[in-house]
Amino acid sequence: MPRRSRKPARPAKCPCGSGETYTACCGRFHTGAAAAPTAETLMRSRYSAFAVGDEAYLLRTWHPDTRPDRLDLAADGRTWTGLDILDTTGGTPLHTTGTVRFRASYTDADGPGSQTENSVFERLGGAWFYVDALGFE
Repeated sequence: MPRRSRKPARPAKCPCGSGETYTACCGRFHTGAAAAPTAETLMRSRYSAFAVGDEAYLLRTWHPDTRPDRLDLAADGRTWTGLDILDTTGGTPLHTTGTVRFRASYTDADGPGSQTENSVFERLGGAWFYVDALGFE
């Protein structure tokens, strides 16, 4: 029997918290119809990719120097429940680097939790990529 590929769920509202529909917000980045214009927009779209299980998008937007060979989002058992952008530095269309500090909320087998991270982004060939985290809280 052929193996069925897992398609990411397509929620009505965007998981990134913008208030827009998923299709009008991060969904257009996930499908490749548009590219994230800023580091913060890429951060939001990557959070949404975690929320909907879009591993391919996460790998596509990971800097080639730090990108893992593969991801297994199901392994951690987390359901992502909210995103708060705490601070940004650079990362506009006029910059080549930027940082985004954010808090991502989740639930897992241990109950609710959150992860705060300061992520580094770099623009290569006009496209933004996630490089690495400066630190976690």
